[in-house]
Amino acid sequence: MTSEVDGFDEWPTGRLLSTAARLVEQSWSELLESHGVTHAGLIALHTIRNAALSQRNMARASRVTDQTMSRTVEKLARSGMVERKSDPSDDRRVLVSITKSGRAMLSTVIASEREDSALHSVSDPDALRDQLLQLVRDLSGPRTPATESDGAGPE
Repeated sequence: MTSEVDGFDEWPTGRLLSTAARLVEQSWSELLESHGVTHAGLIALHTIRNAALSQRNMARASRVTDQTMSRTVEKLARSGMVERKSDPSDDRRVLVSITKSGRAMLSTVIASEREDSALHSVSDPDALRDQLLQLVRDLSGPRTPATESDGAGPE
C-alpha cells in the first residue's frame, strides 16, 4: 500500500519545512489548549514576561496588528493571566502586565515544550533550534526589494 508521503525525500526543502511547521504547530496548539492558552496568548505573555508594556508595544514586539493584540489581551485578562493598569507616567496609556497565574502557566508550558513528542524525532534539538533562530533572524531583517537585471550591469 502506498502512503500519501511516499516520495517525501524528493520534496523541495520549502515544502518539507512548511509541512513540518504545520505538524509541529498542531502538536503545540494541543499542548497550549491543555493549559488554557492560545498561541497568540503565549506570544503575548512571553512579550511581557519581564516588563509591563502597552498593547501597541506588545503588538509591535509580537508582529501583529493592534486589533489582534487587543483581542488577545482581552482573552488573557478574562482568564486572569494578565492585568491592565494605567501608566503612572501617562494616564491615557494602559500597561499590560503578566499575573502570577500567567507567569505560572508560561513556565509550565515552556517546561512542557521539552517533553513535546513533536520534536522527539530530531536527533539534535539544540542544533535545530540554533538553525531556526538563524533562519528567522535572516528572514526578519531588513529586506531589499528584488531588482530585475538583464545581466548588463548598472545603467
